[in-house]
Amino acid sequence: MFNPDWKNVRDSLMERVGDFAKANPQAVAGYARLEEGAGKGKALDPKTRELISLAVAATTRCDGCIAVHAAKAKELGCTKEEIADALGVAVAMNAGAALVYSSRILEAFDQAPGK
Repeated sequence: MFNPDWKNVRDSLMERVGDFAKANPQAVAGYARLEEGAGKGKALDPKTRELISLAVAATTRCDGCIAVHAAKAKELGCTKEEIADALGVAVAMNAGAALVYSSRILEAFDQAPGK
C-alpha cells in the first residue's frame, strides 16, 4: 500500500527542486514568477486558493503538490471537511472529463478509416 511520509516527500522535493534550479535557473525562476503571479489575484482568499490547489493536485496526481499544498492548507486553517468538499469536486470533474473524452474517442473511432 502506498503510504508516504508526506513531510519527507515535501523535504525531498525541495531538495530536488534546488538541484534543478542549479541546473536550469531560468526555468525555476519562470515557475516562481508564474506561482507569484497566480497568487496576486484579489477575488480569492489564500484558503480558497489552497483548496483549489489540492483539488488540482488530486486530478493531476502530483505527490509534490499534495505534500506542499496540504501543509499550506493546514497552516491557513483549512479544515478536513473543507478539503473533502474540494476533493469531491475534483473527483466529479475527473469523472466528467473521462466522460467527455470517452465521447471523443468514440467519435474518433467513427471517423477512422476502415470498416
